[in-house]
Amino acid sequence: MELRRITQNARLWWVGTHGGSGESTLAALTEGSRDAHHEWPVPANSSVGEVPVILTCRTNLLGLRSAQEALTQWASGAVPDVRLLGLVMIADAPGKSPKALKDFARLVAGGAPRVWDLPWIEEWRTDPPVAPSDHHGVNRRVRRVIKSAEHLLS
Repeated sequence: MELRRITQNARLWWVGTHGGSGESTLAALTEGSRDAHHEWPVPANSSVGEVPVILTCRTNLLGLRSAQEALTQWASGAVPDVRLLGLVMIADAPGKSPKALKDFARLVAGGAPRVWDLPWIEEWRTDPPVAPSDHHGVNRRVRRVIKSAEHLLS
């Protein structure tokens, strides 16, 4: 993934490793966060300190491969001033994943500081995400990811 020099602040950056990975939806649901548009948000001024980031991907082969590449890039030190909090893997379809994808997901997950798994959420196909103040309307597992991220930030 490309690096993007940022000048705006955010409590948290969601970085999708590919298109359709859910980063903009999670950003809309998390107060004070931003969608990084599939690029690593690197501060334009290194005195700002580390930027907190959570990667997102879908659990199909393309999504898992792109997450693996992003995690490898981060682990190599090629992404300066980024504090990677973890990876959110969002189901790419309803139902169970094939065994080969589950196994690959476990392998990819090993490269992240922590991993959250989200199920397929049918409503996200047709309904816009709810406002951050209206979390009672959000899937329980999504609320758990957001709470966990907020806890890591505090």
